[in-house]
Amino acid sequence: MEQYRIKVINAIAAEGLNQFSGRYRVDEHENNPHGIVVRSSPVDLKAYPELLTIARAGAGVNNIPVDQASEKGICVFNTPGANANAVVELVFTMLGIWLRNVHKSIRFCEGLTDLADDAGINEKVEAEKKNFKGIEMAGKTMAVIGLGKIGVRVANAGVEHSMRVIGFDPFPVLDNIHDLSPQVKLVRSRKEALAEADFVSVHVPLNKKTTGLVSTEFLETMADGALLFNYARGPVVDEDAVLAAIASGKLQGHITDFPSKKMIGHEKILITPHLGASTSESEDNCACMAVKELMAYLEYGNITHSVNFPNVESIPTVWVHSRLIMINHDKPGMIGLVTNILGKHDINIMSYTNESNGVVGYNIIDCEGAVSPEVQQEIEENEGVVRTRVIPFK
Repeated sequence: MEQYRIKVINAIAAEGLNQFSGRYRVDEHENNPHGIVVRSSPVDLKAYPELLTIARAGAGVNNIPVDQASEKGICVFNTPGANANAVVELVFTMLGIWLRNVHKSIRFCEGLTDLADDAGINEKVEAEKKNFKGIEMAGKTMAVIGLGKIGVRVANAGVEHSMRVIGFDPFPVLDNIHDLSPQVKLVRSRKEALAEADFVSVHVPLNKKTTGLVSTEFLETMADGALLFNYARGPVVDEDAVLAAIASGKLQGHITDFPSKKMIGHEKILITPHLGASTSESEDNCACMAVKELMAYLEYGNITHSVNFPNVESIPTVWVHSRLIMINHDKPGMIGLVTNILGKHDINIMSYTNESNGVVGYNIIDCEGAVSPEVQQEIEENEGVVRTRVIPFK
């Protein structure tokens, strides 16, 4: 059996790394890996000529050049939902802190050290506590923009806090929507979601379409005096637009997980230092999920939760000798091309699974006999074929 070389970048939870079997050599100093497990550090694809896959222990993949990976036939995974509970808890913790003026009241209490005794402290507290009177979550309206694994959990938590919740996602995924509370009102436009909300929480992936999503236009659509949350990705928000909206009174305030020079120190902005997924449980969940995805891909070519390849799973029977993986541009004629070449070399196909995401075509071809390097090369020489790989089972 082939031994796979794994490079670990960043501190990956031992709970996940311990799942690697003896077939894997795991080393943070590995220079020529088959697979990489990473959290937030940038990944340079040019440095790893034999790289087959990258598993990101987290949701966002903006530290990985995904388009380049697709062109090289490198499958990129993330771990959607593994950190969902951690993010949800933090969002509602911060909402409670804001609504009850907890941050201001803590600073007030820290300033009581100069008073002489408890009697003086109690007198000051009773005189000043009215300045920190807050409001409750119950009965308020929350809009959740983006109903992925995390967005759905945030929406459901809003319902559990007796809030009216409105959800919007331009590209809803059925599995996620099935998990959504029936009490969440789904609307067909972002404008409809934003217009009535006291609180707006954004949970979208970072890509070309979502960079700067929270713009002046977005903010103008919101109800006056609303509170904005960004526990998605920093560049999703146009910071200048947010600052202008706060200055004009359009926004009540902003709560974000992404510190920046422009935002730090503003009295109407609460910032956490990228704590969304920073719990022991979340790190364990992300690491375990990333390692399982990576192992399934390397050992069987199976794909779950890829951000650039279609999801596909095929379990080989005991009679399969070799599994041929072909990655190609999604274009007509590719299936016929590979089957003709295999037939020419008297290689019997026992099963064929093909999936496409509109950009990448992915093929799992179980063969009765061996597939030689020469046959692989013949396939790869054809236009449209990005990469092939043979997984021997015997």
